[in-house]
Parts: sequence; structure tokens; C-alpha cells
Amino acid sequence: MKKVFLFPGQGSQFVGMAKDLFDEFQFAKDRFRQAENILGYNLAEIAFEGPDDILKQTQFTQPSIFVHSIIINDFLSSKGIFPSAVAGHSLGEFSALVSAQVLTFEDALSIVKVRAGEMAKAGNLHPGSMAAILGADENQLETICNQSGIVVPANLNAPGQVVISGEIDAVTNAISTAKEIGIRGALPLNVSGAFHSPLMTSARVPLLEALDSVNFNDAKIPVYQNVNAEPVTKADELKSNILKQLESPVRWSEIISNMSRDGFTSFLEVGPGKVLQGLNKRILAEHESSSIGTKDQLEFYV
Repeated sequence: MKKVFLFPGQGSQFVGMAKDLFDEFQFAKDRFRQAENILGYNLAEIAFEGPDDILKQTQFTQPSIFVHSIIINDFLSSKGIFPSAVAGHSLGEFSALVSAQVLTFEDALSIVKVRAGEMAKAGNLHPGSMAAILGADENQLETICNQSGIVVPANLNAPGQVVISGEIDAVTNAISTAKEIGIRGALPLNVSGAFHSPLMTSARVPLLEALDSVNFNDAKIPVYQNVNAEPVTKADELKSNILKQLESPVRWSEIISNMSRDGFTSFLEVGPGKVLQGLNKRILAEHESSSIGTKDQLEFYV
């Protein structure tokens, strides 16, 4: 059976994440030590102790999720468990690139450091917000986003489950429009910026400089990327798409559907939480989906 690894993005964090792995495995301690050297602060302390209002800040959230995911990927690799293809939701695409041997852990984390920091800065420079829209079809979504000001689809997560992103007033008006046309599920999200929208443009140049500073290899296995939902293996294309992802929607529902189209039927979420497993059940309920992010789950899985 061809197995896919899926790597979660921002929103999957929780205080105490990866502590059980750190306490049990030397390689987990080693990863956090590497991370501290690259980031310049004690990531383990923030991930394990929080508090939540610190951990959920973008510049800390993204490295925490990335390191947690790679520790799980490391363990599975050590047991001879490898994916036949990978994908990652937004931030998770960097974990996917490490799993596919496109980037080293160190290089990927150095990029994540810049990406997270610059996205946080962009959120302060151009304040924005995001909202979940549940139950809207494509025509309704177009109506919802037809506002004065910037508001765009940001995460196309599953049928009837989309996140929009943009300027605060535009998103607020979009929520009102959604309710006016009969969409009951229109909920503002507690985020620090308008991710995957034009409001992230100021982060583009620093991110490109970070991407140019490291070596991208061709992928050993297909990486289904956020911007086009298609499998990619060539280094130059992987690099170009990871930059475009900053301001483009995450086409997650298409990614999972295209993986099924290409013969993949077993999906494993690698990292904290079960967000992607839940989305999979909405996209392809007939396929096997599971998650693995704790010591107990690791021991049960292998």
C-alpha cells in the first residue's frame, strides 16, 4: 500500500507539544538543541510551558510545529517507515520538503525562522484577519469575497470548508454577507495576520533571500504543493512554489483528491494534532486516515 505523510500547519500547536517525545528519546532532545542554536532561543521551553498566548504567536508557533513534525518523521524513518508521497498544509510544506529530502532540517528551520518572523511583521504592518466559512458553494464564496477592500480565499480545506483572509473591515463585511445569504457557519478566527493573502507581500523579499541562501535538491518522492495541488519533484519548481505559497491559497482539498487520483489510499498525519485527519474524512471518507504525534501513538504504530 502506498502511504502518504501529511504535515500539519499553524493551528495544530498546544502547550506541552512534543514534551513526551523529548523526555523519552535522545534524538528528540538533539532536534530541540539544534533548533535552539538556529533560532537563538529556547524553543523547548516555549513548546512545553507556553503560556498559550506566547506559543500561538506566529514566530514561535511555526518552529514548534515544524520541529515536532520532524521528530515524528525521524522516528518513523528509523523504523524503516517511509512515505511514497508527501504534502504539508502551509507551514507543513517545509516539513514535507525535509521528509522528501529536498531540504535538510537545519536549512528548512532557518527558512521557517525567517518566514514566521516576517509573516508576524507583515501582520503588524498590514493588520488583517481571517474567518472560517462553512457550507458555502463556489458562487456563494465569490459573493462573500466581493467586498470593498482585500478579502480572498486562503485555505480551501475541504468541501464546504474554506478560510478567507484579508483586511479587517473587509473580512468583517464578508462575514456579514455570508450570514445575509444564509451561511450560518461564518466565524472569525483568532489569528495574528491575514495569511495567504496580498497582505503578506512585505514578507516576500526576506523569504526569497532565505530560500536563495540554502540548497534545494530534487525530491526523492512527489511533493504535492499548496499552490497547484500537483506532484512536484524538481528543485527549482519546489522552490518557486514555496515562495508563491506565501500569498496564494492552500489548495488542500484538491491535494488530497489528486493524491487519490494518483493511487494513494492511505494517509498518515505526522505531527501535532488531528486537524488534517479530520479534513481527510470530509474529503475522502472512504480512505484510511490516521495521525501520529505522541510517544504513545508512535509506540502503538510501530
